[in-house]
Amino acid sequence: MLSVIMAGGKGSRLSLGEKPLVKIAGTPMLSYVISAFQRANCDILVIASPAVPMTINWCRANGIDYYKSRGTGYVEDLIECITETGEKSPFFSCVSDLPGIKPLHIEYVWEKYLMSGKEACSVWVPRSLFLSNGCTCSYSEEIDGINACPVGLNILNGENIENEQKEYKIVLNESSLAYNINTKEDFEKVSLYFD
Repeated sequence: MLSVIMAGGKGSRLSLGEKPLVKIAGTPMLSYVISAFQRANCDILVIASPAVPMTINWCRANGIDYYKSRGTGYVEDLIECITETGEKSPFFSCVSDLPGIKPLHIEYVWEKYLMSGKEACSVWVPRSLFLSNGCTCSYSEEIDGINACPVGLNILNGENIENEQKEYKIVLNESSLAYNINTKEDFEKVSLYFD
């Protein structure tokens, strides 16, 4: 199964250089995400933009397939890539700043998605975990009675990529997924987690 990793943003709020390559415990965040999907037996395609030339160089140097998007926006870049590559099957999409993701999360989400009968799937974590980790959560909604935040891990159907897809929302009580790195404060908290 294909895993598309979104690594095209500048990371301007973080202000530590190209966000995918910011190191936690000596390893670029992007590397954690790639490793988790590889160990879950997924094919990897990194979406990068003109805003992250060093990330493109890193992918090239490490033998990681990448797609150079126009850099017009997260959703726009994803649609562009899937349309251009002709992907028609369901695929994972994941942000590059989710270093706590593990193969077991990926496998569990895939299993639940297949059972759901829905076209798409999104993964959420209770907002309380974001707060207890000291991380930011810019958006939340109530899912099955739980106030939850999206973690940036999804499954979408490539065949219908340009349209809204009915999604199955999964809430995982996983503290490691509540580290989505957007600010220096988030970075400091996740660095403590990986110590």
